[in-house]
Amino acid sequence: MTDPTDIRPFRIEVPDDDLDDLHRRLDATRWPDEETVDDWSQGIPRSYVQELATYWRDTYDWRAREARLNEFPQFVTDLDGLDVHFLHVRSPHEHARPMVMTHGWPGSIAEFQDVIGPLTDPTAHGGDAADAFHVVCPSLPGYGFSAKPTEPGWGVGRIAAAWDTLMARLGYDRYVAQGGDWGSMVTTLIGARHGDHCAGVHLNMPIVIPSSTDDLSEAEQQTIADFEWHRQWGTGYSKIQSTRPQTLGYGLADSPVGQLGWIVEKFQQWTDNDGHPEDAVDRDHLLDNVMLYWLANAGASSARLYWESFDSPPFEVPQVPVGCSIFPREIFRTSRRWAEAHFGEQLVHFNELERGGHFAAFEVPDLFVDEVRTCFRQLA
Repeated sequence: MTDPTDIRPFRIEVPDDDLDDLHRRLDATRWPDEETVDDWSQGIPRSYVQELATYWRDTYDWRAREARLNEFPQFVTDLDGLDVHFLHVRSPHEHARPMVMTHGWPGSIAEFQDVIGPLTDPTAHGGDAADAFHVVCPSLPGYGFSAKPTEPGWGVGRIAAAWDTLMARLGYDRYVAQGGDWGSMVTTLIGARHGDHCAGVHLNMPIVIPSSTDDLSEAEQQTIADFEWHRQWGTGYSKIQSTRPQTLGYGLADSPVGQLGWIVEKFQQWTDNDGHPEDAVDRDHLLDNVMLYWLANAGASSARLYWESFDSPPFEVPQVPVGCSIFPREIFRTSRRWAEAHFGEQLVHFNELERGGHFAAFEVPDLFVDEVRTCFRQLA
């Protein structure tokens, strides 16, 4: 018998029957009536979903996209009783720094497909070998090709501990960690609880409570106003996922169009675009990400992370050096003074970018790579 803690090779090989089933379901979609407004204020417009669904059905080439994802070495291993899927791309450079990168919702490992090359082999992309990383990208429990938890308890703290175990199992006694969205929370806890192995963290969307609401700068005033708008108009999804993920899951499991709309709307809301999600992320990349939810039937299992952790965000402060990259269309944008008050002397990198949003690795891979490199140079 094999040891469940073994590192087992994995390859994405979706059966033809699953693709045929997807096409049948797309053909049989029962559409809702059209929205009564000419914008996105009631949700993702029907005409755009129909256009995107038609492209998904007739033009999108999963086999080509699958082959591209399979260019990255992939594995599965048992972590605390759960099979976790991950990419593990080793750098050709001898002194590369190990790094674990964590996605969030509604993201996936597909977010990182355009940054892994520059991060692992910078000299092949106009960079310096000193900035090389061995990159490990796990799929969160219940997401993508990771197994689905069958009992409560898989919150961000348990995931952080699992990732620390994963890095040790891969032979990395010392590593750095990067994350955004839920990945930011997991990464924060890696830095707070596993500093004996983690040498530093980089966060896009750091979770920081404003240290003061007195004498707010213009940018801080705008941050608070934008977040209040988000709280009022943009948090319905999180209330549902944090309270009734199972009920939501029936619709997402049964309807590919439902899963498509549920995810892509967030790319319109949270990316740096001119009103349309494809201004920021191209259509094939959007569908790559949706496919990792649809093929894995992950609508309910991915939403459960909100049920597990949404009401207990990790305000623990990392005990290792911290870097923060603030993209202009992020959901919450901390200011430098708030970050300095929260992270204290651990803050070694802080930068406010001119482009990009919540899905920075997808939207502005060049800027994302430069931020990660710049942050971790501070550890040299």
